[in-house]
Amino acid sequence: MARIGVIGGGAFGTALACVVRRKGHETTLWVREPEVVESVNRDERNPVYLKGVPLVPGIVATGDLARAAEGADFLLLAPPAQHMRGVTAQLRAVLAAGTPVVTCSKGIERGTCMLMSQVIAESLPEAPLAVLSGPSFAHEIAADLPTGVTIACDDLALGGRIAHEMGSFRFRTYLSDDVTGALVGGAMKNVLAIACGFAAGMQLGANLRATFLARGLAEMAGLGVSMGARFETFMGLAGIGDLDLSCNSSSSRNTSLGMALGEGRTLAEVLAERVTVQEGVHSAESVAMLAARLGVRMPISHAVDQVLNHGMGVAEAIEQVLSQPFGFDLAGVRVV
Repeated sequence: MARIGVIGGGAFGTALACVVRRKGHETTLWVREPEVVESVNRDERNPVYLKGVPLVPGIVATGDLARAAEGADFLLLAPPAQHMRGVTAQLRAVLAAGTPVVTCSKGIERGTCMLMSQVIAESLPEAPLAVLSGPSFAHEIAADLPTGVTIACDDLALGGRIAHEMGSFRFRTYLSDDVTGALVGGAMKNVLAIACGFAAGMQLGANLRATFLARGLAEMAGLGVSMGARFETFMGLAGIGDLDLSCNSSSSRNTSLGMALGEGRTLAEVLAERVTVQEGVHSAESVAMLAARLGVRMPISHAVDQVLNHGMGVAEAIEQVLSQPFGFDLAGVRVV
């Protein structure tokens, strides 16, 4: 039995706590909100972020970061991506040197355009790093429905150990050594899901949604390879797997947000109604900036950024994408 700390009591962090507790590990979940700590410990529920889903018995919630990190064999880091730097900066004072950390947050830091691996390397320079990514709705994981994820780590021995400690018949863990690819895929799928939501919200048909998914995959691969990732990573769970799940389900927070905007609602209205984070809203700007910096043409991602951050209407943004010059389909990493 291992001791595993889960940092972040949102829907995904809570679901991952269920995964490791189900495996029999000692599981401590760090949560900011006192009312969630109390509910997890007393009622085995997270009524704020995972409403209606019973949790696996034996998860211990705490508001004390040091308690969650103490003696851990490894930590699962699942705060919102834009809070990763702040959380890991706090962890630095309480985490034993050499304790592995697994980033489970899917986003790119706004302003710096850093991947989560880069953010964590600055805050926790002595912590070996792995990435968990792939098609994984939190409510399904918590309910023990079958799920497949990628564990990416430069050190395959460490990645294999984490995959073994987390993996089960219901939670399939597949190993990779492409950390950058897993992180780019996890961040990009959120941005592209918003675009697919635009198409659905404007009732432009399944054909356009599928076109956005496929051409979005080309954008994802183009950006990732330009950053040092391998093309084949985007053909796996951390790429097309996560992209398909997020773009083809209204259960996706980013797709449902795009749908609402496509129906004519404003971003402020939609966000005001939600307690959960739509990572694509924050990552869109960074993705557009990276694309410009690296010279990768990404018209779908650019259109999402224009709507979210520059006042463009959804109809105009879609028209802009459809007005692009005709070019090659996905071939290698060429994006035109």
